[in-house]
Amino acid sequence: MVNGQRSTGAVVITGASTGIGRSTALALSRAGFHVFAGVRRPTDGTALQSLAKGELTPVIMDVTDEASIEAAVKQVAAAVGQQGIAGLVNNAGIAATWPMEAIPLDDLRWQYEVNVIGQVAVTQAFLPLLRLGHGRLINLGSIGDRITMPFGAPLTSSKWAFASITEALRVELRPWGIDVVLIEPGSIHTEAVDKVDKDAARVLERMDPDNRARYGEAYRSMTHQTVERSRHGSSPDGVGAAVLHALTTRRPRTRYLVGKEVRVLAFLAKWAPDRLFDRIKIKIFRLPQHA
Repeated sequence: MVNGQRSTGAVVITGASTGIGRSTALALSRAGFHVFAGVRRPTDGTALQSLAKGELTPVIMDVTDEASIEAAVKQVAAAVGQQGIAGLVNNAGIAATWPMEAIPLDDLRWQYEVNVIGQVAVTQAFLPLLRLGHGRLINLGSIGDRITMPFGAPLTSSKWAFASITEALRVELRPWGIDVVLIEPGSIHTEAVDKVDKDAARVLERMDPDNRARYGEAYRSMTHQTVERSRHGSSPDGVGAAVLHALTTRRPRTRYLVGKEVRVLAFLAKWAPDRLFDRIKIKIFRLPQHA
């Protein structure tokens, strides 16, 4: 501990190929951490390594593949030895938007497999190294773990589940001095925003004609408004700064809200009556009032 800050060490971050994960991995390496950056393809690791201003080691890891996770743990353990790791940042995730009446159940299961089960699998696997290093567990959630937007339930419900797991871990891991932190970004502008329209078009193609007739107009409006708001969202650098603070400050907060409008949304989620908040969502996303 120096000037109220914890010293650096090794940190593992999942989903580091793009967006928030990439920005955070690069920020941590610049700050002096040895970053083990989880990527799914060697080419992504090479590209990330070329951008790093500090020590960064790519680690091939698929959070839905136990063998892949086990191999990643062995690679990190061989590098850090008995020093363990100073942090695990669970960032990997996917986003699906569908009307709940229309979503194929296999798609819903996959959303949970990546965003919930995969996060637990990685956490379980790396906890021995966290204990060795007296490290911290940083989970990337979303303001969507407090509110649910129309057609966003596949994603936000998985974030609610992950937030609940994070709260449990915060108490369960306390006897070992492992701080558990939830980062809740709002609207963040990353390259993923450019995929939203294409993903929405694919969803509409997969809907049966009846559901497309019922939901098509409202779904298009929601995705269009989401894209517009995300393009004016905050830089992912803010998330990296929050993760860095959570890893290095003497006493981290349990939750960090990051991004434009996120505090307003958090306030509404806590205090606005349900029906009033429903009307606000309908207005924001320009949804039809009647079928």
